[in-house]
Amino acid sequence: MLFPEQSQAESPARSQRSFLSHTAAGIGSVALASLLRDDGLLASGKQPHFAPKAKNCIYLFMEGGPSQMDLFDPKPKLNELDGQALPESLLKKVKFAFIQKETARLMGSPRTFTKHGQCGMDLSDLLPHLSTCADDIALVRSMYCDQFNHLPGQLLTLTGSPLRGRPTLGAWLNYGLGSASSDLPGYVVMTTLGRGLPGGAASWSNGFLPSTYAGSLFRNQGSPILNLQNPEGLSQATQEQSIAAINELNREHFEQTGHPEIVSRIQNYELAYRMQSAAPELLDLSGESKATLEAYGVNRKDKKGFQSGFARNCLLARRMVERGVRFVNLFLSTWDQHSNLDKELAHNTLISDQPVAALIQDLKERGLLDDTLIVWGGEFGRTPLGENRSGFKTVTGRDHHPYSFSTWLAGGGVKGGQIIGSTDEIGWGVESDPVHVHDLHATIMQLFGFDHKELTYRFQGRDFRLTDVYGKVVDQLLA
Repeated sequence: MLFPEQSQAESPARSQRSFLSHTAAGIGSVALASLLRDDGLLASGKQPHFAPKAKNCIYLFMEGGPSQMDLFDPKPKLNELDGQALPESLLKKVKFAFIQKETARLMGSPRTFTKHGQCGMDLSDLLPHLSTCADDIALVRSMYCDQFNHLPGQLLTLTGSPLRGRPTLGAWLNYGLGSASSDLPGYVVMTTLGRGLPGGAASWSNGFLPSTYAGSLFRNQGSPILNLQNPEGLSQATQEQSIAAINELNREHFEQTGHPEIVSRIQNYELAYRMQSAAPELLDLSGESKATLEAYGVNRKDKKGFQSGFARNCLLARRMVERGVRFVNLFLSTWDQHSNLDKELAHNTLISDQPVAALIQDLKERGLLDDTLIVWGGEFGRTPLGENRSGFKTVTGRDHHPYSFSTWLAGGGVKGGQIIGSTDEIGWGVESDPVHVHDLHATIMQLFGFDHKELTYRFQGRDFRLTDVYGKVVDQLLA
């Protein structure tokens, strides 16, 4: 049990903590944290079960569900059958978000696929930059899940459960390994949003884990976190005294209650103080070369600033892992093309393709890709059927499709230059080597040195884990 119940008699460790609560605030705070860690009351880095291959993770979450047959999984047969109906047997028990089954028809793809790299990976003409990294990525074409709407699908992909209130993958990894940075959060989130995220903060929640493991939402310009900087007229000395007084009260409160969230509160105040100098330096790109800025496309121009914003986020992700941030989650929405698929998919790949490829190449050149895992994917894919939603005069998009979709990984102990799994000739279902979201999570945990069945947290009388009671490691992904 992570926070064991204390006996009525005061333990030696508690007596020590009582003494420390009356010493100098700064020294007492650091020493208290050390004692709590030694007592097992502060879960800041557990021992991996075996040697990890990955130290950091950058998860590129493409909110909305990217169309796999237009990007990663070419289907010539689908083009041949364009306009034809599916057999009723396939549609009988299937749920759609918007498609009307009776009049649904297959819709081919106008995209051109070409083989790239020594591995000969087929990738869409919408991915010219990523195509140069084909030998570095492992493309999983046989992903599937059991959620066909955005909110439960995103929560499942990010937390292992379609329900709110569970810790995310980033929270679990920080719970397991702790943060390698003393001046920045171990888990940082940055967004480039069109419509926003259905799950909101649940997408980077600590759930039932201590709140120190929640993701910190950063902005990519100005102050990274609102209200991080001191208001005008507040001196550093005054701030130090204020934090010391607050932490002194928090420590006294902890002595009275033993509640673990008070420890998290102390940590958060101290981290925020250290971030006041570290975070602005992180966001300052003046030291980056012109070639690096151009490679990521930081100075690209578009009306809403999505191109430059996402490019900047990708560059900042590299800077974060350099500074010890354990888990960086970049969100880009929306890939939910129920209509105008060709135009909007081209727009999304214009935003993302160049900086994502630059991120892979930059990490590789700096020797960071070997222990930095990159994951790219959404919550599900798109249907091979065109969406014939009521009220739409023409069919120009695809509906949600959880039965088969694509995700790719690179670096961090992943064997690149390979395609895992396959789908049937129209992309309806998985044909070989199925990989559920739970399997992806199990494999990521394996890369970070954890048996996904053994990294648990006791909550409400039960030992929870990221993969719940599911998941198997995809050995083919491991280098």
